[in-house]
Amino acid sequence: MTTSTPPDGNDAGRAPNGGTTSDATTPGAAGPAAAGPAAAPPPRLDEPGAFRPGEELDRAALERWIRGVTGDRHGALEIAQFGKGHSNLTYFVRLGDREWVLRRPPFGTHVATAHDMGREFRVLSRLHELYPPAPRAEHFCDDTAILGAPFFLMERVRGVIIRKDVPRGVTLDEDTARRLCASFVEHFARIHEVNLAAIGLEDLGNPVGYIGRQVDGWTRRYHGSQTDDIADVTAVTSWLAANTPDDDRGCLIHNDFKLDNIVLDPGDVTRIIGVLDWEMTTVGHPLMDVGTTLAYWVQADDPPEMQMLRFMPTNLPGMLTRRELVDAYGERTGTNIGNIRFHEVYGLFKLSVIAQQIYYRFKAGKTSDPRFAMMIEAVRMLNRVAVSRIEAPAP
Repeated sequence: MTTSTPPDGNDAGRAPNGGTTSDATTPGAAGPAAAGPAAAPPPRLDEPGAFRPGEELDRAALERWIRGVTGDRHGALEIAQFGKGHSNLTYFVRLGDREWVLRRPPFGTHVATAHDMGREFRVLSRLHELYPPAPRAEHFCDDTAILGAPFFLMERVRGVIIRKDVPRGVTLDEDTARRLCASFVEHFARIHEVNLAAIGLEDLGNPVGYIGRQVDGWTRRYHGSQTDDIADVTAVTSWLAANTPDDDRGCLIHNDFKLDNIVLDPGDVTRIIGVLDWEMTTVGHPLMDVGTTLAYWVQADDPPEMQMLRFMPTNLPGMLTRRELVDAYGERTGTNIGNIRFHEVYGLFKLSVIAQQIYYRFKAGKTSDPRFAMMIEAVRMLNRVAVSRIEAPAP
C-alpha cells in the first residue's frame, strides 16, 4: 500500500534472461494415457483484468496519443487494469506487438505532491542504467486533456509477484523462503548504494533534516485527510516529534520496498528481476526506508490484529523475523544499527497515514473500490501497534 503507493502493487514484466513467459499452458500435449505423475502447474504470473468501476481510461484519446508518440499506425490497441494496487493506478497497454505498463494517479486524489508522474518518470528513465531491475520508463504525457491527469508508459516486467499469499504454482518452502529473503536484503542494499551523481539524480532530495521533515510531513498529511478522532495517533505523533534523531545520512531510498513491489523470475522465485513502485523514492536516511519495510513485515508470532494487516507471506517458515531482517541488512551494508525502535514506529505511522488517505478518498465518494471501506480499521490497528512498540522494553 502507498499513496504516493503507497503508493501500488504495480504489475509489470520484462521476461527473465531475455526470453518470454506466459501464464497459459499448452493444451493437448498429454492425453489420457500419459504415464507418470502430473506436472506441477506453472507459476501464476501477474496478469491484468477488467477495469474497476470508475477507473476506466479514454481508449480513443489514449490510442491517438500512443500512435502519435510511437509513430506506430498498425495493430489494435488493448487495455486492461492491474487491480491489486492501492494508490497509483496501473494498466496493461498493448499496441501490436509492443507492451507497456501505464501509470497514472488515482481518481479523486487531493494530495498534489503524492502522485508526481513527471518525477517518477525522470527517476525510472535514468535509474535503469545503474539498477536494471527498475523498469525503463519510455513515454511521458503531461497533457491532462488526454486522460485527466499526467501519466507515463514503462516497460512491462513479466514475472511472479507474491502478495498476501503464495501464488499458484510457486513453492515457497523454508529453504526457498530463506533464500528469497537473502535476495530481498541484497537488493535493498543495492538500491541504497546507487551512485546518483552518475545518472544525474543527485538533486532528487536533500538528506539534511530529512527525518524531521518526514515526521512533520506525514503528521500534516494525516490531519489533511483525517476523518475520525483516534487517540493513539496523538500519542504516536507526539512521541515521534520528541524522539527524532539528529542524523543526516543520505542515499537513494525506495520508500515502499516490500515483496509485492518486486517481480520474481518464474523459473527461480528467489531471483529478483524487477522492482516496482518508485513514486516515493528520494534521497533520505536508509533506516527510514528499513522502518517502512518493517511496518509491512508481519511475522509468525505477531498477535492476531497484526496478522489481519498482513500483506505478504512473511509469517511462513523460513522467512526472516523483523530483527533478523535488520541484522541481515546491517551485516550486508556494514551498518551498526542497534535500536531501530524510532524507525519502526515511524514506519507504522506512515503506513497508517497512507491507509487514512485511501479511506478519505473512499469516504468522500472519490473511489468506489470496496477494499477501501475498512481502511479506517487499519489506521486504528497500526497506531495501536505503534503505541505498543513505544511502550515495549528496550531490546
